[in-house]
Amino acid sequence: MSSSLKAFVTGYPVRHSRSPMIHRYWLEKFKIDGTYERLEISPEEFPGFMQDLASGSTDFVGGNVTIPHKQAAFEHATRADRLASELGAANTLWVEDGRVMATNTDGYGFAANLDDAAPGWDSEKTAVILGAGGASRAVVQIIQNRGFSRILVINRTVARAREIADHFGGNIQAHGLDELGDVLDGAGLFVNTTSLGMGGQDVPDIDFSPMTRHAIVTDIVYTPLVTPIMAMADSQGFKTVDGLGMLLHQAVPGFEKWFGVRPDVTADLRQLIVADLENRT
Repeated sequence: MSSSLKAFVTGYPVRHSRSPMIHRYWLEKFKIDGTYERLEISPEEFPGFMQDLASGSTDFVGGNVTIPHKQAAFEHATRADRLASELGAANTLWVEDGRVMATNTDGYGFAANLDDAAPGWDSEKTAVILGAGGASRAVVQIIQNRGFSRILVINRTVARAREIADHFGGNIQAHGLDELGDVLDGAGLFVNTTSLGMGGQDVPDIDFSPMTRHAIVTDIVYTPLVTPIMAMADSQGFKTVDGLGMLLHQAVPGFEKWFGVRPDVTADLRQLIVADLENRT
């Protein structure tokens, strides 16, 4: 086995991932003898890859998992923690005594981004979440854990929003997209977890004025950095937080697991990724 610590990101496709830029930046910063590489693995090949990971034949100490493998990563892991188990999906794996361990750091990244950019965001009590996919589940999970007393999930297909409400229970309600104007009343946090606005595509007009005076609007989309939803909220006088910080912060726990050092998300790292985003547009 190589003395160099090896980690990966796998998806299908995976060439768009900026995780290698993030982790290689930290490897260089801390002068760690390690590598982080992209692995494009098909869904059919993924179970076999997980077996090889556990056996040690790959030499990898762990890695990140992105679309479409997050559910399969959870299912084929030897052991998943509470976060991954509640979501039924994992985005971070590490090898421990011949076992593949799994967690999900998406919710951590979301909350850490807001902690950094909008301290006190979790003092609000009502949140509106647009979308009912996997990203929505991670956001709902973390804001429920952070003490929000009312979480309203809005989706074009109400049945999918209801699945999330039923899964997490308690203080979560499901609503259709046509109810968006009503549910924003008194909300202190709005989160877009859909692909609306990705690549700058047009989105329907949203009137954020019913929200509380100090409400925050955030978008997990980060291409473009200022999405149409964020631009609308900003023009209406609301504080906005972009989604790039979520990408950066969710990478922290994995790097610590694989390489033994807990890195910081710095302005220099953020600017590195911003420059890459600008070069590709």
